[in-house]
Amino acid sequence: MKYLEFTNLDRINQFLNYVSFGEYCIKGSLEAYSCKHTGTDKKLSFSLDQEILDYLGQSADSDPPSPASILSSRSSRKTLIYLVLTLGHMYPDYDFSAVQAHRFFREEDWTSVKQTYDTYMFEVAKEWAAASGGSDLLESLYKSLDEVVKLGECEIYCYSPEPDSDGDPFLERGAIWSFNFFFYNRKIKRVVSFRCCCLSNLAAEGFLMDDSRDDEDGYIFSNMDM
Repeated sequence: MKYLEFTNLDRINQFLNYVSFGEYCIKGSLEAYSCKHTGTDKKLSFSLDQEILDYLGQSADSDPPSPASILSSRSSRKTLIYLVLTLGHMYPDYDFSAVQAHRFFREEDWTSVKQTYDTYMFEVAKEWAAASGGSDLLESLYKSLDEVVKLGECEIYCYSPEPDSDGDPFLERGAIWSFNFFFYNRKIKRVVSFRCCCLSNLAAEGFLMDDSRDDEDGYIFSNMDM
């Protein structure tokens, strides 16, 4: 997967990089990727495909039929692999399993994206309007996404891991909520991710204080005869 740079995404990314609201902040980004394999992607893609095939083989005799049967299509497996590869580039510190990710991905539409936006991004939208002369953030998002990935031709997926699961990239201290949407255009072989998370500034400050206290304790004890 090759990261693609687009000027129309940069402006939104600069704004969403950090929006503070006192006790909490919201951080988000839009990232575009070509589905063309680069570096270790080809090897990882083969490994993910084999993982899925092994799982399908183990589930073949299940009763009732396993929901994994929808992955028996080569096209659907290929889509899942592209999504998992994108996740891997977005969160390089996490090792995503294709079988586990399959449980956490669900197909959505733009209405679902808008509903999520309306639920979580109300305050952010006001900040955007104030900073950009009254323009609408959702309209700007739609226009930018459409220019990069042609929304009318896209399959839209939401990645929603179970709380505290190994597949959750937002397990770090202070995470209040997060969402991850993926816009996949199989014709032009391109994926755009739209992710946002809300972090508690108080928890983050507490984390830093704990680290500082640990450093101080380490210094004190290092000067003591044990």
